[in-house]
Amino acid sequence: MTQAPAGRGRATSALALVGALGVVFGDIGTSPLYAATAVVATARGAGVEPDRTFVYGMTSTILWTLTLVVSILYVRLFLRADNDGEGGLLALLGLLRRTLGRSHGGRRATLVVTVLGMLGAAMFLGDSVITPAISVLSAVEGLEVVEPSLARFVVPLALAILASLFLVERFGTRAIGRLFGPVMLLWFATLAACGVRGVVETPDVLVAVSPHWVVLFFLDHPAAAFLSLGAVVLAVTGAEALYADLGHFGRRPIARAWTFVVFPALALSYLGQGGHLIASPEAARNPFFSLVPAPLAMPVVVLATLATIIASQAVVSGAFSVVHQGGRLGVLPPLRTVHTSSANSRQIYLPAVNVLLAVAVLLIVLAFRSSGALASAYGIAVTLTISITTVVYLAHTWTSRRRPTGRFVVAGSILVLVLVLLAANLAKVGSGGWLPLTVGALVFVVMTTWWTGRRHVDRGRLALETTVQRVEDVLEAHGSVTRTRGTAVFLSRHRGVVPLALRSMVEQNHALQRHVLLVSWATSDRPVVPAGERYRAAPVGDEGVVEIVATYGFRERPRVVRLLAQVQRDAPDLMHGVDLGTATYFVSLSVPRSTPRSRMPRWSQRLFLGLYRLVPDPVETLDLPRERTIVLSRDVPL
Repeated sequence: MTQAPAGRGRATSALALVGALGVVFGDIGTSPLYAATAVVATARGAGVEPDRTFVYGMTSTILWTLTLVVSILYVRLFLRADNDGEGGLLALLGLLRRTLGRSHGGRRATLVVTVLGMLGAAMFLGDSVITPAISVLSAVEGLEVVEPSLARFVVPLALAILASLFLVERFGTRAIGRLFGPVMLLWFATLAACGVRGVVETPDVLVAVSPHWVVLFFLDHPAAAFLSLGAVVLAVTGAEALYADLGHFGRRPIARAWTFVVFPALALSYLGQGGHLIASPEAARNPFFSLVPAPLAMPVVVLATLATIIASQAVVSGAFSVVHQGGRLGVLPPLRTVHTSSANSRQIYLPAVNVLLAVAVLLIVLAFRSSGALASAYGIAVTLTISITTVVYLAHTWTSRRRPTGRFVVAGSILVLVLVLLAANLAKVGSGGWLPLTVGALVFVVMTTWWTGRRHVDRGRLALETTVQRVEDVLEAHGSVTRTRGTAVFLSRHRGVVPLALRSMVEQNHALQRHVLLVSWATSDRPVVPAGERYRAAPVGDEGVVEIVATYGFRERPRVVRLLAQVQRDAPDLMHGVDLGTATYFVSLSVPRSTPRSRMPRWSQRLFLGLYRLVPDPVETLDLPRERTIVLSRDVPL
């Protein structure tokens, strides 16, 4: 076997590291813009001024929170819990559901973790509404430090930047994405350089690396220290992105980028801000931009704005992925999806989600008008998402029984810290924390309504369909059925049944093509299903009927024509006489309708029917030839 040159391998590794910097670390990399500011503001709200003990304790708490939550929990533990190379809460949920499906009582446990995963996804989407607003606002607020008279332009400029961000989403990020890595590399270098300036200003701040300052922090200012934890958590915003982008870059580039670039830059930035606060207490309003030398202030504002745009774009793309995966897993309606890159199937654009996010983010900027006001709203979404991911990880570690003791104890101990951070954020519900809870609750209601309604529709449809083993009985029950030349492909979401379209053809026309393919598919808890495990095909009786059952991963799109071509190549005898070039495709469409006898409340039925209208055309979704596809619908009561 020929090995790649060592130089080429190192170059590829370096490119992967820079790419990870641009996509993975935008959110957490821009947190120094507002995290320390929010901690100081919280303490002042509790009547405590930032003295030396407070600054050392604040800085030490931030550094150790980064170490425990990001370095250990996410980088050391979560990145090793991959679902066939994929990461993130939904991928971890799929991994756990596979494990529970093989255990006794797995159905009830699977239901519980599915609901938990839905709650986590809902909170992530709540986070996605706040992140672009607080990130861009915090960067543009640097104008106030450069020139106080520019303060009136902060909100209009933030609105213009965010509106432009959502307008260009439909074009994809392939071209501009090449600039993300170098820009973020320059940003982290700027963080480190400014941090070094603050450390040189007050070298004693380096003692904050010792965790004993956290203890002194709570002993000297117990109430203020506890409340400030609600702002400390802002330092770990974006930690979920490290895990969610595992499949895109792999564990090693993400871990190396964090260890050798991001974490050192963040640590220096927070140490420098702490040192600058001790030397210049008046810098408490915005310690980050106060560290920037005056001649470089405007370029750093521009660079910070670019970094926050990158962070916001990554979060919006993450929201697209979560909604898309939720649609494939059946907890959200499958929305129209546009693939913006022919080379990378993960670069997707969901028009409906983009519009909803744009409206929500712009309204939030108009309502809160500053990053400081939004800081209270941000922490709850972050801590809830981390808490739920950790709980699912603990359940997976426990059920997998692969020497879980050490990992379980470490993750469980860090979960206690995360829950303390969550408790501190609950004190801010009235001052803004209600926002992510409200958004998350609305998304969760949408998820549970769609999930419940879809199960009602599936049960109603199955009651009208018969099993595949009785397909010959269906033909015999309607007397003389003429078998015409050609091939008919009948599609159904459920395996082992005779689709409604086939029954309608026999009942209404008393005719059926000579070759009949019954195609059904299911979504696996795996992200991608290997080609060798894609389908199972078998004849049904002697009537020229073949049943094909396909399985797709939750990241994959069912492509029926491509599937049938694969079956024809693999099993020519089974597909003998089938002409896919002239085949007619029949889609059985179940149209839900409201009924007073339903177990779903009337409001829930109306919401489900409204969501159902968002479901795209099945011909487009399944990639069927429109000129040879017939869609037959039938009402199904909820």
